[in-house]
Amino acid sequence: MRRPLQVTLLVLSGLGLLHASLFTDVCLRYVKPGMRPLLIVSGFVLLVLGIAEAATRERKAEGTEAEKVKETEGHGRHGAGPHGHDHSAVPRVAWLLLLPALSLLFYAPPALGAYTASRQPAKVVAEQDDFDPLPRTSPLPITLTDFTTRVQQDRTLAIKGRTVEMSGLVTPVPGGGSWDLTRIIISCCAADAQSVKVRIYDSSVPPANTWVSVTGNWHPGGKLGTKSAPVAVDAQTVKKIQRPSNGYQDALPFPSA
Repeated sequence: MRRPLQVTLLVLSGLGLLHASLFTDVCLRYVKPGMRPLLIVSGFVLLVLGIAEAATRERKAEGTEAEKVKETEGHGRHGAGPHGHDHSAVPRVAWLLLLPALSLLFYAPPALGAYTASRQPAKVVAEQDDFDPLPRTSPLPITLTDFTTRVQQDRTLAIKGRTVEMSGLVTPVPGGGSWDLTRIIISCCAADAQSVKVRIYDSSVPPANTWVSVTGNWHPGGKLGTKSAPVAVDAQTVKKIQRPSNGYQDALPFPSA
């Protein structure tokens, strides 16, 4: 790869990372908030490396030009030197490497959402034997993971008859009359994303990727407290909300205003 392309890639990648992590919140579409400082540092490092590479190239170019002058003078005295072919041209495909760098500056892919969730199975929850008593609050704020665990593992049936409240994004499912309330969880970045889902039975289906807060009761089926019980809710209310800052965590719903 020729050095001009190297310099361009370094500078554009550095600027793209800084744009996504320092000047905007775009990076939070792909990584956890804790990774943001590392992205900022990486952006500065790439930018400095690109500037340093450009400066080094400029100095070398000046030295090379002086050598060419001397070589030309020598050939003039002793005759033309051997002719060869220039094999230093950059392969055209190498220029495609500019596209990811430019995308960070001018086009940021959307956050993970219904498209991702609909193409992967629900995250398997950990096995649990003991359960603390549930608060008497009604509706009961609960995460999708805790609801799943209570429905399929809690033999005390504490979730029976309780009105729960959960929040997440809407993932359509085939058929009608139901959809999945989804939380996409990442451990580090978008590459390791997993989805936890609760089936919502409701007469209407909100648009895909809409963030909503849902209240309702467990949808009866199978035997509560065992794997045969459906992880599902009969909705009472469905309220549109803004995407929370902890959108890549299975967190409790924010208190209603």
